Amino acid sequence: MWVFGYGSLIWDPGFDFDERVLARLDGWHRCFCMRSLHHRGTVERPGLVLALDAAPETVCHGVAFRVVPGQEQATLDYLRARELVTSAYLEKELPVQLADGRVVTAVTYVIDPQHVQYCRGLSLEEQARIIAEAVGGRGRNADYLLNTVAHLHELGIPDAELDWLADRVRALTAQGASYDL
Repeated sequence: MWVFGYGSLIWDPGFDFDERVLARLDGWHRCFCMRSLHHRGTVERPGLVLALDAAPETVCHGVAFRVVPGQEQATLDYLRARELVTSAYLEKELPVQLADGRVVTAVTYVIDPQHVQYCRGLSLEEQARIIAEAVGGRGRNADYLLNTVAHLHELGIPDAELDWLADRVRALTAQGASYDL
């Protein structure tokens, strides 16, 4: 069993794997299009988390993890408890191309565009303001963004939009910004 990571799974998979390979997923775009009500925000003050949004002719670069044989069900149970807290993500099995040329089917969590937490279309500035202030059960929303960006850089995966957001969130945090959305 393979799992595709594009956000926090890259730096905090939380399950045992015996192979980790750079990978790409065609037709999906990594973006902050999901309001977080638990992990990186609250119902009263939602944060934002990354999701894969369907977008023809786009590519998302990330990491594919091959789950240790015999750990498939435990891994699915863990991922479902982590990723499907509010059912804003859909669990899909999608083809991903590994950096070594292999194509594998990977469990992948994508946004449900019909879900109330879906929020595509927020300006980058609005995203930055939300991320700078939100805090949830797994910590500060800014830490989630900055950890993801740092790990994408370590892996050599450029993401100009996330780099811009990281710079802006750092500036807002330094200014003690607040948001009233």
